[in-house]
Amino acid sequence: MERPYSEDGDVSFPNDIEFGSLATSLTLLLEAAQTEIEHDREAAKTSLATASSILQSEIKRRSRTKGSRTGGLAGWQIACVRSFIDSNLHRAIHASDLSAIARRSTAHFSRSFKQAFGEPPHAYVVRRRIEEACHLMLTSRASLSEIALSVGFVDQPHLCKHFRQALGQSPANWRRERETAGAPPASMGARPGSECKGFD
Repeated sequence: MERPYSEDGDVSFPNDIEFGSLATSLTLLLEAAQTEIEHDREAAKTSLATASSILQSEIKRRSRTKGSRTGGLAGWQIACVRSFIDSNLHRAIHASDLSAIARRSTAHFSRSFKQAFGEPPHAYVVRRRIEEACHLMLTSRASLSEIALSVGFVDQPHLCKHFRQALGQSPANWRRERETAGAPPASMGARPGSECKGFD
């Protein structure tokens, strides 16, 4: 992180990492959909919807960035902040942590983050926690309380509250629907994307 970056300059290394991460997410989701299409159409639809959502978000973000560069975050800042959030979902993430990574003042960073990501830092972190909880509910047999703690919620009720606000149902119902649809939890594995329906 000591490498000097120019905010306005074309820094290809972080952009390559960001693009590589995005491409990997989409590839894994599309491969999952291809595998699931024969025996679990709902799971395949979920993977395709998630891939589509990731692509649309990235297209919107890139068009916003090109349309108004003033005040936004540079590509390396977006990549570093996104990576930090994904690696630290299990613990408290403060705006001051993120602004330090982006090398901005906290007040300036919050405005820039919203411009780059389309939502405030706290809303983005909560959304990523819910997406990760969805992934764990589909790929592990961990209890909801274990999942809640592992993705950074204070406890299971905290997860339930945010989950209902985002998806309109409880995590238990969401999980049960997918299990009865024939998508039994598999072994846990790393996953950059999300199988959580309902996010745009």
